Amino acid sequence: MNTQDLIRLGVPPGECSRRGLDYITRYILKGLDRSRLGESLGGIVANPTAHVDDPLARAFAEALLRSPRGITPARAPWRSWGQGLEPEAMNQLARACQLPIAEAGALMPDAHVGYGLPIGGVLATHNTVIPYGVGVDIACRIKLTVLDLPVRDLDRRRDRLAEAIESETRFGIGASFDGPRSHAVLDADWSVSPITARNRDRAVAQLGTSGSGNHFVEFGAFTHDAPIGNLQPGIHLALLSHSGSRGTGAAVCDHYSRLAMERHPELPKELAHLAWLDLDSEEGREYWAAMELMGRYAAANHELIHHHIATHLGAAVLLDVENHHNFAWKETHWIRGEDREVVVHRKGATPAGEGVLGIIPGSMATPGFLVRGKGNPESLRSASHGAGRIMSRRRALECMDWDRIRRQLRERRVHLLSAGLDEAPGVYKDIDAVMAAQSDLVEVLGRFDPRIVKMAPSGERAED
Repeated sequence: MNTQDLIRLGVPPGECSRRGLDYITRYILKGLDRSRLGESLGGIVANPTAHVDDPLARAFAEALLRSPRGITPARAPWRSWGQGLEPEAMNQLARACQLPIAEAGALMPDAHVGYGLPIGGVLATHNTVIPYGVGVDIACRIKLTVLDLPVRDLDRRRDRLAEAIESETRFGIGASFDGPRSHAVLDADWSVSPITARNRDRAVAQLGTSGSGNHFVEFGAFTHDAPIGNLQPGIHLALLSHSGSRGTGAAVCDHYSRLAMERHPELPKELAHLAWLDLDSEEGREYWAAMELMGRYAAANHELIHHHIATHLGAAVLLDVENHHNFAWKETHWIRGEDREVVVHRKGATPAGEGVLGIIPGSMATPGFLVRGKGNPESLRSASHGAGRIMSRRRALECMDWDRIRRQLRERRVHLLSAGLDEAPGVYKDIDAVMAAQSDLVEVLGRFDPRIVKMAPSGERAED
């Protein structure tokens, strides 16, 4: 029995979970019948008042009685990957699985608390879409290209590579080019939603830019031991980028999440950010069309960043892989004994269908990985989207210091062009532990070690 088992029984995180785990330990040490432990826990959760006089159960029962945040057992099946996940992140997914529209869920090993659905949360719903289940940065995605430049350029021509990044994208809230970039996505129908129509000029100005928060563009060494397509094994110079749909995507999320909450005033406060739109409704169809447009727009941003940097360097592309990790897809999944047509929300989760390639980055000082999905049905064919934060941005600013970070970067041979203290390597989980926890979800094909890293400068508000 563990924290997830307690949450499945309806135990809130925090003191109740701690007291519940303590009860489990004492129950076992006392030599009681382990086969009846679940029944015993369920009885305490169902009626804590009846157990306050039991010396073994008293602390747990009293904590349950004090807690105003009890939840009911999940309606839809779900499971998690990894150890030591934040109890509140697990609680968020458990609450999401209580929704009447929920079909199944999964929690990735990089999970941490988010709005409504946790980051690293995957939720399948019936004919509905949850704007906050997709996320604020709609279609946040990652792209890797391997270039035909010698890997020694990471050291010998570092300044040239850094200048290419500085010249060919922009970082920061509202960042734009003096002369806007062009792309076929601007010829799409931006009238699919009044929000996309109203924000088209903003999208034009921000096309090809990278934003702020955990968004980055970096050069590094890509290593693989077996052929990938036509790319032969070896160590190659590669470019990696991470960003999304910028201000326009955020505007879409803000409008339709508010609309969804207005449509569902019956939801309690703790479920408000999980409000949904029916895909048969006008607003649901509008959001879906806007989300898909933002997917194309985010892909265009990465395409332009990589194209202009490669052109700047006179380089050809040998390998090109990319994927969304804040999006919703219409898919068929085997759930509770039958194939079901569902909408799969992956909020900070990588599509990992059988044979599907994806990229899972670490931090500015730790490796990322090119992976191939194994199509695990229990995870709704999903995997983590990165290492996952272990502390908030505010906490990072309080406890991190640049001297220590610079020493770490020197040890890893990483040249940092700019970044905020809240993106220090120490704010993230151990990427090797995260990858080990999802070996049943993905197969590692290659490793990317960052060497030249550009993020938004200190002081920029995060928009990831």
